[in-house]
Amino acid sequence: MSGMKSKSYRKQLLFWGWGYADDKLSDEENLLIEGIVNTLIPEGTIELTPPQIDEFELPISRLKSLPNVLNEIISTTVYDRLVHCYGKSYPDMARMYLRQVPNAPDGVAFPRNEQDITAIYDYAARNNVAVIPFGGGTSVCGGVEADVGQHYQATLTVDMENFNQILEVDQTGLRARIQAGIRGPDMEATLKEHGLTLRHYPQSFPFVTLGGMLATRAGGHFATVYTHIEDMVEATRIVTPSGVIETRDLPGSGAGPSADRLICGSEGSLGIITEATMRLQHRPKWRATASITFDSFLQGAEAVRLISQSGLFPANCRLLDEQEVAVNRVADKPCALLVLGFESASHEVNHWMDLASEIALDNGGELQGEITYNAGHTDKKGSEAESWRNAFIRMPYWRNRVSAFGIVADTFETAITWDRFPDFYRTVKQDMEKAIAEISGYPFSFSCRFTHVYPDGPAPYFTFYMVGDTQGNLQHAIDKWKVIKQLSLQLLADHGATATHHHAVGRDHRFGYEQQSSALFRQTLAASKQFLDPAGILNPGVLIDPVDKEVGITGIFNGLENPQGE
Repeated sequence: MSGMKSKSYRKQLLFWGWGYADDKLSDEENLLIEGIVNTLIPEGTIELTPPQIDEFELPISRLKSLPNVLNEIISTTVYDRLVHCYGKSYPDMARMYLRQVPNAPDGVAFPRNEQDITAIYDYAARNNVAVIPFGGGTSVCGGVEADVGQHYQATLTVDMENFNQILEVDQTGLRARIQAGIRGPDMEATLKEHGLTLRHYPQSFPFVTLGGMLATRAGGHFATVYTHIEDMVEATRIVTPSGVIETRDLPGSGAGPSADRLICGSEGSLGIITEATMRLQHRPKWRATASITFDSFLQGAEAVRLISQSGLFPANCRLLDEQEVAVNRVADKPCALLVLGFESASHEVNHWMDLASEIALDNGGELQGEITYNAGHTDKKGSEAESWRNAFIRMPYWRNRVSAFGIVADTFETAITWDRFPDFYRTVKQDMEKAIAEISGYPFSFSCRFTHVYPDGPAPYFTFYMVGDTQGNLQHAIDKWKVIKQLSLQLLADHGATATHHHAVGRDHRFGYEQQSSALFRQTLAASKQFLDPAGILNPGVLIDPVDKEVGITGIFNGLENPQGE
């Protein structure tokens, strides 16, 4: 058994938080963070020291009698087990600060080919070992933690970093066959050599893998039309314990239910995705961006509804409410702000921008600055839209330090129809702000923005900062987070909104998923899992439980009274 050296080749990740081990916050970012802390806790608080690897003493690995082929690809180093023990949610990071790792995997496998994956399955089934596909490890819903209950003898996380190649590029048909372990930046860098792009940029883009995005139905760059990764899928290949499912690469098909649609969103519960044929685009050349202010968020929402139903389909149509604008300092007055953008690889987009901005202005909007038009393959810097986007990408890095002060920084997101949105927004804002004020007892921030919009409704994304603890005890902060998280799931369920628009289900969102999905469908999914994964080894507790191995809603909600909000 290998316990001496990592099997990973990639640049070292920060094991306890977001980013690479050598990533640093800028002086400006540190000042911004300290400003947030001073605003929320004016009397001061304790800043915890980030954890070090030598402060963790993990249990001895329970993996026994590994065959030679697995000895070659499995690591049991403390570093690899720590990197793969959690995703990147607030409680994941807080527990790292507390040096609490109750469910560290017993080992991490780095398969080199599909035969290695099959060998992992065979060993796991014989020895009752749970197998946890890891993706890029950016889950914020308990999707990669090896919290599988008491039914398994050991746990093994699978990291697909060796599946990192673009195998074929079809420039005529604008598509490519790509291995599932490739990371977003590496994929885009290779496609750029062909003048192509997948053009799918989630906030976690620097670390995501293609397979992870497919397994979680990730949302990306486009605010309309191409919002989810499955919209760009032409074919998939997944290795299950019962064999390989491979779909045919076709531009479209009406031949029965889509296997690709079952694979996308399966969250590692049915098998491990090894490759996919993806639909690509030429890299955009023409762009137009504008920032438009509104007196209120709901006024802006009405303008966005009309834009979403106009057939113009902007690439960016993100509406920030008044608090979101204030926190990110992207306007010089109290207002809601619409970040509007168009892009194209084939034609100028001035006319489309003019039409969309006219809709916004006719509905009470006010143009902030000038509309920016530019051509070329590099984004023009300096606009309000670009400033907000850069801040958005950096937010996970900020949370590394914000959490050390005892501040809970977290989000939840959803989608709902336009007719129900106004009442939904008012109620969620009122109930969440009341609960946070009562639970925290300190100043707080609660804000909302649209990440994506559709003709039939928006995808609201809520962000909150609240004081969890000022004495260095993050367990108090986690307990407060649990209550807020439970309330948010209940509010989404009560209003008929989805439990998640693009963050996936994992373990933390199962209550909401079960509220919105048919019990009969979940039984059908469980039957499919039993056929494909008869030993019930793949990511138990995510989406559904294996037959005869009840896991239930575990994860961070363990120990919380009435975790299903009933």
